[in-house]
Amino acid sequence: MSERDTTGTTSPNDDAEHRNDSAPAATDLAAAPAAAPAAAVLAPLGDRLADLVALYEDLHRHPELGFQETRTAAEAARRLTASGYDVTTGIAGTGVAGVLRNGPGPVVLLRADMDALPVTENSGLDYASTVPGRMHACGHDVHVTCLLGAADLLAAGRDHWSGTLIALFQPAEEVGGGARAMIDAGLYSKGLIPTPEVVLAQHVAPLAAGLIAYCPGPCMAAADTLEITFHGTGGHGSRPETTVDPILMAASFVQRVQSVVAREVAPKDGAVVTVGSFHAGDSANVIPDRAVVRLSIRTFDDAVRTAVLAAVDRIARAEAAASGADRAPETVVLDTFPVTVNDSTTLRQVNDAFTELFGAQRLFPYEPATGSEDAGLLATAAGAPLYYWWLGGWDPEEFHTALAAGRLAQDIPSNHSPHFVPVVRPTLTMGVEALTAAALNQLAGSASASASAEGVG
Repeated sequence: MSERDTTGTTSPNDDAEHRNDSAPAATDLAAAPAAAPAAAVLAPLGDRLADLVALYEDLHRHPELGFQETRTAAEAARRLTASGYDVTTGIAGTGVAGVLRNGPGPVVLLRADMDALPVTENSGLDYASTVPGRMHACGHDVHVTCLLGAADLLAAGRDHWSGTLIALFQPAEEVGGGARAMIDAGLYSKGLIPTPEVVLAQHVAPLAAGLIAYCPGPCMAAADTLEITFHGTGGHGSRPETTVDPILMAASFVQRVQSVVAREVAPKDGAVVTVGSFHAGDSANVIPDRAVVRLSIRTFDDAVRTAVLAAVDRIARAEAAASGADRAPETVVLDTFPVTVNDSTTLRQVNDAFTELFGAQRLFPYEPATGSEDAGLLATAAGAPLYYWWLGGWDPEEFHTALAAGRLAQDIPSNHSPHFVPVVRPTLTMGVEALTAAALNQLAGSASASASAEGVG
């Protein structure tokens, strides 16, 4: 199977979850109006698209897990250097930042995450992953490609803007540690990059390619991943009366913990508790001495998060006590993500630029997602606003066929699926355009850039 390439465009879907009833029908992108600076900066994109497609396919073939993104980071650094950026590598191990100073004006940070997932690809594509058990199943290869494309265009088009542009390539988003690690490594405190005045990022999603989805305020959930070890007393399977069975203990916990959301969280508050891993024992006739479960908790409110975590701990301890365990369960926090919160003013400003470039029919509001992100940490640590939007990446015809049949969940793979591979076009094109337009919207305009150039001369 050759590359996933769909040049068609779509209108926003109109199901209950993704409704935009007022949107007009889709039109060809070339017919949409565009802001003059954005149009000028984006003009070379067509000539550079083949190189970006080759880059994307190469990144997809060679996925790297969190904090192991050495190959990806080296390519990002190489291309940023060639585009004229001051490049810092090795931030928190594999993080890369390119800084382009272009006169007075705002400091704007564009961020892409680089890491892949421990997923075995099942796409059948010519450029499928060549690394066993590893895949870019969340589209971070799209993010890297689009940011490198935008960074190159913005560098070449610096006559049309003024300020400082930062292109940041972050490791280990999937485990929730990359942004924090870069900050702790001195990203701002040691002056590795200037402190940004705004942070912008996008994420490819299983929506029809050609669309941008946005959500004001809290747009993605906080997440806490816990590992709970239940301690029992092992023994022979034929004599359970001599044991304290940790499997039964943990199984009772798994069942009971589902009541937290159903009975302790108000429906308006929203929360998710998912047990995704359960390990205990190695033999059918041996009762082990421990059982280990891992669970993910998603919330949008600090008070709800605190209450859910407390309830999970209470239930774990209660099940251990009910089973007669002589040791309380041990809980380890494996990773944590904060709530991702979009700044409403920045969202409105950038959406104005998107509307001017793409047309209003390409944008639609989206409900907060229970997935999680750590890009917000980069903004919070800088005291800067964040705007994080969704980039449609799925074949429009397939998407709308599934939508019409009421089978989106069944027929359109989600992020982290072994089948999730976005279409190359128009996903890459629109991703580059969106990042470029967003950056130009926040940077000083062409008049300021010209004045700066004259002043320097």
